[in-house]
Amino acid sequence: MIRGWYIGSSGMNAQQNRLDTISNNLANVDTAGFKKDVSVSKSFPELLVRRTKADGVLQNPFGSSDAAPIIGKLGLGVETNENFTEFEQGSFRVTDEPTDFALDGQGFFAVETPLGERYTRNGNFIVGKEGILETKDGYPVLGENGYIRLDKVLEGAKFNVNEDGVVQINAREDDGTDEIVDRMKIVRFDNERYLKKMGNSLWCPTDVSGNAYIAEGGERPRALQGLMETSNVNVVEEMVRMIEVNRAYEASQKTIQSEDSMMSTLWNKVALAR
Repeated sequence: MIRGWYIGSSGMNAQQNRLDTISNNLANVDTAGFKKDVSVSKSFPELLVRRTKADGVLQNPFGSSDAAPIIGKLGLGVETNENFTEFEQGSFRVTDEPTDFALDGQGFFAVETPLGERYTRNGNFIVGKEGILETKDGYPVLGENGYIRLDKVLEGAKFNVNEDGVVQINAREDDGTDEIVDRMKIVRFDNERYLKKMGNSLWCPTDVSGNAYIAEGGERPRALQGLMETSNVNVVEEMVRMIEVNRAYEASQKTIQSEDSMMSTLWNKVALAR
């Protein structure tokens, strides 16, 4: 019976972890470029229960054999296996702001942080006071040659970014050509599923994900200026999951209550027998 308490409590812990994940998804439903997490659970190894009394062993000239019948399998509970991120493409929202960008396809913008180079899908950028393209948190957005400097934009010039990520200042009056500033550093990973979330829409690589490399050719997503990628969280779907989690949590809770009631009855009867 005591085992039943542990099994029920393991189920409650697993459902609590699922609820935390769902709550975080719902809290970030309006965060640009946010990718939802999914909590995956796994069961503990099951035990094959057999009768263990001596009458289940048959003696023969060559030794003995176990003739104990199989009673059945006994589950030992459940635990959270991992939280993995679904990198499904979010929908696009038109903002018409020249400093807003979205990536059409898999890939990440590279930004410089105090902890080193990090990566994001949130293309809600600004031009800082020093004329550098930055995130809303003040982290410089990286081009392939360093910071993307847009000093002339502060002086009233306009800039545009093509689908390949090439940043250009508006045409010069003398020859009518655009001045190429840099190309956005858009990166990919060998195994993007195992990137680690760092908060503030930032990601960092792990040993399993591999290091970042600049996306080229068919691997390179399109950079779309004047649009933002919304989160890929479906509110209705997450609310349905939340209801399922609450029901499963209540079921595990009732299991513990039933086990407690049986154990209380057993103790009372033993006490009366003595």
